[in-house]
Amino acid sequence: MLDSTDMRIIDELSKNSRITMKELGEKVHLTGQAASSRVAKLEDNGVIEGYTINVNQVKLGSIVHAFLNIYTKSPYHEPFLSFIKTQQHYIINNFKISGDSCYLLECRFPSNEVLDQFLVDLNKHANYKLSIVISK
Repeated sequence: MLDSTDMRIIDELSKNSRITMKELGEKVHLTGQAASSRVAKLEDNGVIEGYTINVNQVKLGSIVHAFLNIYTKSPYHEPFLSFIKTQQHYIINNFKISGDSCYLLECRFPSNEVLDQFLVDLNKHANYKLSIVISK
């Protein structure tokens, strides 16, 4: 069971996973060694699965941010799934969902032209509803 200190540790690591254990300890009122032990326990118990970075996709050239609700053309999804495996460089997240659609894709594209070609190719395997992100 997690206590309030564990939750504060998770909150601080979510803000900055590169924080030193000494700094983390100061923020949650522990010694650096005690904070390190708590973090190790959270990792061992699978609460903390890993550490990551946030990438500025626009600076990498992925200007168009889109969400696609996917409606497969048949109950057999393999053609669609095979297609998206070839498009992983555009797909940030692929969620199998319940509701009206079958999947929800979060994608980034370098241009509207690339997005358009992706949609032409996608339409061979599934129908879709497109939403473009205006701001975050």
